[in-house]
Amino acid sequence: MATQSAPPELAGIAPKLVEISNDVLFGDVWERPGLSPRDRSLITVSVLAALYRSEQLPYHLGKALEHGLSVEELSEAITHLAFYAGWPNAMTAINQLKKIADKRAV
Repeated sequence: MATQSAPPELAGIAPKLVEISNDVLFGDVWERPGLSPRDRSLITVSVLAALYRSEQLPYHLGKALEHGLSVEELSEAITHLAFYAGWPNAMTAINQLKKIADKRAV
């Protein structure tokens, strides 16, 4: 059973996109045994940060923490990718991680 799903409020405007996101992406790809959810989260966060996909990044940073990555590990990954994906991308990602970490610390 998938631990993630597309936002249900999008089903009204894009029902097929929500359906294939849930069935294929979250129900199949994320559930494959070749990588742990933790590893998939690290890959996903890294790619989203590298490609400056800042709208999707907060959700996946939260999922990465739920999947067992620590704030310190995510910070290290973001620091590492700054030199490969660009400083602005890393700064955006680290600011989003800080917001999430601050909320969880309360």
